[in-house]
Amino acid sequence: MHTTKDRIRIIDSVVLSDDGYLLKKTTFDFLRRDGSWQRQSRETYDRGDGATILLFNRQKQTLLFTRQFRFPVFVNGHDGMLIETAAGLLDHADPEVRIRAEAEEETGYRVFNVQKIMECYMSPGSVTEKLHFFVGEYDDASRIGAGGGRREEGEDVETLEMTLPDALRAIETGLLVDAKTIMLVQYAALRQRVDGHGV
Repeated sequence: MHTTKDRIRIIDSVVLSDDGYLLKKTTFDFLRRDGSWQRQSRETYDRGDGATILLFNRQKQTLLFTRQFRFPVFVNGHDGMLIETAAGLLDHADPEVRIRAEAEEETGYRVFNVQKIMECYMSPGSVTEKLHFFVGEYDDASRIGAGGGRREEGEDVETLEMTLPDALRAIETGLLVDAKTIMLVQYAALRQRVDGHGV
């Protein structure tokens, strides 16, 4: 029985771009299930791993989202103002430490009762990023700043609150189109259905 490592022979790897993140084109031989070797070529985009968090206010029964301009979405026909869960790249930090800081930067809230629920690859055909998913709580007393993200990084983040039913309707109507956000909203809905309570 071959391991995956035994089935891959790297032939060549070329850096296509290294302007912030790393784009490579790699040529490799792949051992198919029928025993034949096939030469393939793939481009991979490496921007590091990331984390995201769904924030829940237990008293108000609301979820807290961010809204900011996303240029890649804009050039694909969207207006670019994407509603999302707070998220960011790890930059080699611990995922929970990083997402707590990122949530505070973007929303202005110091989050609590943070729990990791899963991790997954969001676009495994071309992007190496693995995303760590969390849920956590916020309330009015945990507001410690204005949020908004980092101006020097081009961020201009606003926040908005929705109830879980409103967020589910936003998925149906196409207002919520970000994959990680949809996954976390559906997770919250499933938890409510199974456990009888919110996030």
